[in-house]
Amino acid sequence: MAGVEDLLRELAPQVLGTLVRRYGQFDAAEDAVQEALLDAAVQWPRQGVPDSPRGWLVTVASRRIIDEMRSDASRRRREETVAAWPQPGEPAPDQDDTLTLLFLCCHPALSEPSQLALTLRAVGGLTTAEIARAFLVPEATMAQRISRAKARIKAAGAQFTPPPEEERAERLRVVLHVLYLIFNEGYTASSGPDLHRTDLTAEAVRLTRAVGRLLPGDGEVAGLLALMLLTDARRPARTDGEGRLIPLAEQDRSLWDRKMIAEGVELVSGALAAGTLGPYQLQAAIAAVHDEAPRAADTDWPQILALYELLAGASDNPVVRLNHAVAVAMVRGPREGLALVDALAGPLGEHHRWYAVRAHLLELAGEGRAARDSYREAARRTTSLPEQRYLTERAGRTPG
Repeated sequence: MAGVEDLLRELAPQVLGTLVRRYGQFDAAEDAVQEALLDAAVQWPRQGVPDSPRGWLVTVASRRIIDEMRSDASRRRREETVAAWPQPGEPAPDQDDTLTLLFLCCHPALSEPSQLALTLRAVGGLTTAEIARAFLVPEATMAQRISRAKARIKAAGAQFTPPPEEERAERLRVVLHVLYLIFNEGYTASSGPDLHRTDLTAEAVRLTRAVGRLLPGDGEVAGLLALMLLTDARRPARTDGEGRLIPLAEQDRSLWDRKMIAEGVELVSGALAAGTLGPYQLQAAIAAVHDEAPRAADTDWPQILALYELLAGASDNPVVRLNHAVAVAMVRGPREGLALVDALAGPLGEHHRWYAVRAHLLELAGEGRAARDSYREAARRTTSLPEQRYLTERAGRTPG
């Protein structure tokens, strides 16, 4: 069953892209694809996966969308268009429309939050609830945002074609941010019993590789892929046999995937040498410094601090500043880091990560009681069960 689910997740954006290209109705195509995926999830485990699973899904979804369009009240006006459409029995084309679908979801008629949400839904396969948690908004708000985004794409008359040259850079920036969010949701699931969702991390890497093949000279695409590989390489050491979270400093580094690390280092080294520095290249460089240290004690924190200061200039946001505060604490002492963390209470004071970082620095500063309180508050605020368990246990063993 897991194999079927993985296959359906991989095929879903490809099938949706095919239908949008054929019929030009994003909303109707997504509904038809979801119904076809449901049929496959029920039938394939019992009857076996068809010889051409993508063709099967395209055929079933095409029948649904054509039936729906023919039953519409405006059937007569659409009769000639429907007659000209490819019929469901025709073989599905070999091309993968996922990248064109990514760019469509990042149409300039949409606000950036809507672009991110729609792409996560249509291409990343995240549920509305997962996307809402990623954006820290109520699920109902996110559902409305996604519905409005699809309606706006339709009203804008968007074509299922690659973006014009003058729009590509901005649309690519949003596409890369979406892939980054998909990876992050997979690497540290925002809720539930498991720390990782390897289906999402694998899909984010696959799509980023695909974008890289389309734009082989783009340093930020290479930087993002390097960041994903260098980060995911640590996954085997992030949990113990019972699923408990193990922080970076305590991980068994012999378990890290050295092949992934080598590929990531090669990618980021080439990107940094090729041109202008971008945020993903800098984040990948930071990850590489961590991954190349044989032991946690060997980590080159001054270099990491210098990279975070460059990153703050390229992409200044509260999360970057929070990570920068940790690097400051490791180089200049926990008190200096704490001062920077406390200054972020406004933008990040509702998020569990702010409390977790503050607790760690308080512990380093010898303020055990305050550290325990912050660990407990971080545990209360996270919806990830492995993180919650780790933070609670950390509070229990903090001295002082």
